[in-house]
Amino acid sequence: MHPAFSVIFLTTLIGVGQGLFLALYTGELYAVVKVLPAQVDSRAFYGGGSLLALGLLAAGLLASLFHLGRPERGWRAAAQWRTSWLSREVIALPAFMASVLLYGAVHSLGWNPVLLTLGESIGVELSLLAGALAMLLALALFLCTGMIYAAIKFLQEWASPLTVINYLLLGAASGFTLATGFSFYTAPNLMRFYGIWAIVLTLAALLSRSASLWRNARLQYRSSLQTAIGVRHPHITQMAQGAMGGSFNTREFFHGRSSRFLHWVKWLFLILVFVVPVILLAGGLQTGRAPILLSAFLVQYIGLLAERWFFFAQARHPQNLYYQTV
Repeated sequence: MHPAFSVIFLTTLIGVGQGLFLALYTGELYAVVKVLPAQVDSRAFYGGGSLLALGLLAAGLLASLFHLGRPERGWRAAAQWRTSWLSREVIALPAFMASVLLYGAVHSLGWNPVLLTLGESIGVELSLLAGALAMLLALALFLCTGMIYAAIKFLQEWASPLTVINYLLLGAASGFTLATGFSFYTAPNLMRFYGIWAIVLTLAALLSRSASLWRNARLQYRSSLQTAIGVRHPHITQMAQGAMGGSFNTREFFHGRSSRFLHWVKWLFLILVFVVPVILLAGGLQTGRAPILLSAFLVQYIGLLAERWFFFAQARHPQNLYYQTV
């Protein structure tokens, strides 16, 4: 498939935004049950973190507009929500953004009353309920985004539960990595908590992404030249495409790069998404230096751009069997 950079930026940016919010809400839940210290300045940490997550989500939404031929008609994409995972994503994304805005506003404005008490010491504040709603919408958004690709059965590289799992783990890992650097300035006592979880999630994402690479390398493709043209002869050689110039099909369903180029992109993203960030996170936690922690996120995000490009480019559309010779 031909990777569209608008979709690459959309999926990576909203993934970081979702992961960052999940990191914020996890920190609050741990503080409620006394595993972590409560944040005195919740406006800077939870409010500021929510604003940062909203900025990433809005940037991803803006990037998606460049993928539309008629952006003014983009709202129509939500019309097929009963059958289309894309329509469900179009609904889930703004709903998640609204819930993150509510969560951040509760903390920023200081209007966070205790609604009920569990046991003797656990108070359930309004932010916990708002955050729970946002958490469910974040997970739903991960599901919708992953299923857009996993539901396409004839693209065998995508048609796997690993697609959804990878979107979830890569988004969570990048979000927790960003939360590590963010907490250095707003909640230093949470820096180690987020850093350790960022390393754990990055390693978990490495396992799941490696599993998908291993699976895709061993795929037995159901389509062949014989099935493409309906001729069962065992020896078929394509001499020409049938037209001298390119077309929409040759531009949009093939990336135009060599297998050697894909090989190098694969190893590039494996190093930038997984190896280097883990080393930088470990070094940053050991030395307590913010530039190292922030560079871990920047390197990982650059690697995510390469990973998402590879994800789209690796998918082999069956129509390319017909257009393979130009």
